[in-house]
Amino acid sequence: MSLLRSASTVSSFTLLSRVAGLVRDILVARAFGAAPLTDAFWVAFRIPNLLRRLFAEGAFAQAFVPILGAARAKHGDDGVRPLLDKVALLLTVVLMVVTVIGMVAAPWVVMAMASGLRSGADAAGFDGAVWMTRVMFPYILCMSLVAFASGVLNTWRHFAVPAFTPVLLNVAMIAACIWLAPHINPPIYALAIGVLVGGVLQLAIQWAALLRLGMAPRFSLRMGEAWADPTVQRILKQMLPATLGVSVAQISLLINTNIATWLPAGSVTWLSYADRLMEFPTAMLGVALGTVLLPSLSAANARADKQAYSTLLDWGLRLTLLVGLPGSVGLALLSDGLVATLFHYGAFSAHDVAQTRIAVMAYGVGLIGLLSVKILAPGFYARQDIRTPVKIAVVVLVLTQCLNLVLVPRLAHAGLALAIGLGACLNALLLLVILLRRGVYRPGPGWGAFVLRLLPALLAMAAVLVYADRHLNWIALQAHSGERALWLAVVLAGSAATYGAVLLLCGVRPRDFKRRGIESH
Repeated sequence: MSLLRSASTVSSFTLLSRVAGLVRDILVARAFGAAPLTDAFWVAFRIPNLLRRLFAEGAFAQAFVPILGAARAKHGDDGVRPLLDKVALLLTVVLMVVTVIGMVAAPWVVMAMASGLRSGADAAGFDGAVWMTRVMFPYILCMSLVAFASGVLNTWRHFAVPAFTPVLLNVAMIAACIWLAPHINPPIYALAIGVLVGGVLQLAIQWAALLRLGMAPRFSLRMGEAWADPTVQRILKQMLPATLGVSVAQISLLINTNIATWLPAGSVTWLSYADRLMEFPTAMLGVALGTVLLPSLSAANARADKQAYSTLLDWGLRLTLLVGLPGSVGLALLSDGLVATLFHYGAFSAHDVAQTRIAVMAYGVGLIGLLSVKILAPGFYARQDIRTPVKIAVVVLVLTQCLNLVLVPRLAHAGLALAIGLGACLNALLLLVILLRRGVYRPGPGWGAFVLRLLPALLAMAAVLVYADRHLNWIALQAHSGERALWLAVVLAGSAATYGAVLLLCGVRPRDFKRRGIESH
């Protein structure tokens, strides 16, 4: 299967997940608005997500997938089964301990994450955040094992199931919001239960896929043997710098969330919904490309094929600009229509729309940076160089917090979003410069012409969006939600069609992104 087709598969299922996530957030916004308890839920939800990224999708995946791919190439499928058994055992035991500690220490965890919830009018939200944190903490264990299963399935180039399963989390939360919330007091606690159910469902689906593949691990009680395995030790050694690298980003998120809880009530919620809109392009393109690139880059590195390695990165960066630039323009010029159409119902007021819109525009500044990091970082991970991205992440953390000192007093919650976006751009730039200096990435020919072909298409698309924004009052259309949704669909389709048509006129063709040099081996 070509990388383009693999990326399209991941992107399609990711789009389905993000649509389900939007439906979820629309229901949550309509039912709960941007109140202190809503902030408490988003804070509590970020805590297991933070640790999931730290232990599972982040550090573990970066260390596990390249080593697993090399072990499979050397020993074959049968030879890697003992490795899978030992890694799964250690991962399960460690995360069970972390889960128990987290549930017991939930009040202190919430205090570290969101001390502002205990002040003033938000004091009632603190107890709610503690309760929901305890309910959701086992989600970390589920998602760590899901990350293990995803790493195996992606290494065997079975991308569809790992890409689909996040839909189940959103479905479980939607069901909890509709059917469980009316029977719980306060109703928002139902969302925490939905998160836990969603984690269990994701694990069940992925484990079934491992069983079909014949790669499901067999658990034992031989912890000492698992710990002493040389390959497991290599994974652990790689995880240490990877954990530091991921933790740097999560420390930044923790600081930003804590700052947001000291801003006006609703700030955490406004940032959460703005982040949801950012997840569409970052997940559809950045995560999809990063997912399919890492195994292929690892294989190219194992073959010492420098040309294929460089070609893979070149392909990913061109697709990033092709899709990411119009995404950034769309977030900047259509933010009012997007936020109003998706969230302006029930308890979510016009003021909430305005505040979320500002955050969306601020996030949009860093979209290309966020996407590019998803392409460039695997360029280091596949070479089992995790220390370099870690050092860059530390620099970015310091810069982001310096930007917060300047931007938050002036822009409040939008300053937090803008600092993250600018930090992501710096992160991507530093990764790119180092890859170029080391000769790992050599840009292919035609970059100048490619960028020049994009500019007219972007300008034409921007003109359509500006015209639409000037002639449509998105807030006033609240009473006609169907008409508003139709207008948004028309504007999105029109701007996308304009962008695509001008690209074709400028000579950009789909076949330019499907070449033999980037086919998987």
